[in-house]
Amino acid sequence: MDASTQEAAAKPIIAILTVDDEHLMFRGNRDNFIDILRTGKELGYLVYVVTVKDLKLNMAKVTGYTYYNESNQWVQQWLPAPHVIYNRIPLREDEIEPAVQSKIAECLANPKIKLYNPYFFNKWQLFEWLKKSKSTKPYIPNTHRLTGSTELGKQLLRHSYLYLKPESGKAGVGIMMVKYQPSRSLPFRLKIQDKKNSITYKCSTLNKLWTRIKKEAGQNQYIVQQGIELASIQRRPFDLRVLIQKNRRGQWEVSGIGARMAGSLSITTHVPRGGSIEDPEKLLISAFGQVPTRRILSRARSTSLTIARQLERGSGFQLGEMSMDLGVDAQGHIWFFEANSKPMKFDEPHIRKRSIERIFQYSTFLVQQA
Repeated sequence: MDASTQEAAAKPIIAILTVDDEHLMFRGNRDNFIDILRTGKELGYLVYVVTVKDLKLNMAKVTGYTYYNESNQWVQQWLPAPHVIYNRIPLREDEIEPAVQSKIAECLANPKIKLYNPYFFNKWQLFEWLKKSKSTKPYIPNTHRLTGSTELGKQLLRHSYLYLKPESGKAGVGIMMVKYQPSRSLPFRLKIQDKKNSITYKCSTLNKLWTRIKKEAGQNQYIVQQGIELASIQRRPFDLRVLIQKNRRGQWEVSGIGARMAGSLSITTHVPRGGSIEDPEKLLISAFGQVPTRRILSRARSTSLTIARQLERGSGFQLGEMSMDLGVDAQGHIWFFEANSKPMKFDEPHIRKRSIERIFQYSTFLVQQA
């Protein structure tokens, strides 16, 4: 067997896992899937999209979807069973369906198939896992479960402002900010993130504030977190978005760092909520100068890798990628805010390219370990 045949034989078949949709065949970010399929083809991999319903683990072939650029169409066809499953089930609501839970458990138990990143992260669990390690604890803002007005009042006395975040939130949806200013006649301020702006409510008592928060939160579980005064440019705070993936050796590596700046009326830096994509180096140089910027970016890289290792340990599952929101305060200290086990597309072209290539590199590593 010559080297090129050996290399082809070593390349795993990869299935992108999602759920079916009665109108659209399947759900998920189609542009993302097309990019992955296109890169797979260029690198000599067979990769396709498969739904939970069509993934039959005891079959040599499964019904999957491939994409034809020429006709701009998704085509359903019989394809060889996968070696590696790249989990892109798009929504938490899909993931908690019994049929989906059951299929993921089946994949995890199957010795012939490698599935990594089986589940979405829960915000509260992330902080619980990170509190357990001396190496990650310093990067955690003071975080508690929001259990009632007593807990909220206690935290408002400790911190100048707080963030309330849904445990299962995404892209900044449902985030609220609370301030207590005792010298004012209406001392409690509640800022609620709207599509791109924010609405402020002023309350006279803690009980009235709590009533408004409960109305906004509905049935969702929330965490309450110390507000961090982030570095900012022209009064617009920014944070760092880091993509961390496992490489061809199965080790965590930073695929890229981006920056997101808050919209002028927004309480978060998320782009769908009015934030903008920026160059991290330029922002940090404007805020801190050239030499401190090098140190901060180097610390952001090493911190994100330390956190990724601890989150994988805490989860108890094999993880292959995650994105992370890191804040830098006015003193240059780094803070961890969030991690996502199903990273959204990074718009920065160099990060995007590397992020897709790493999916194939890590998948190859997984199969070679089998």
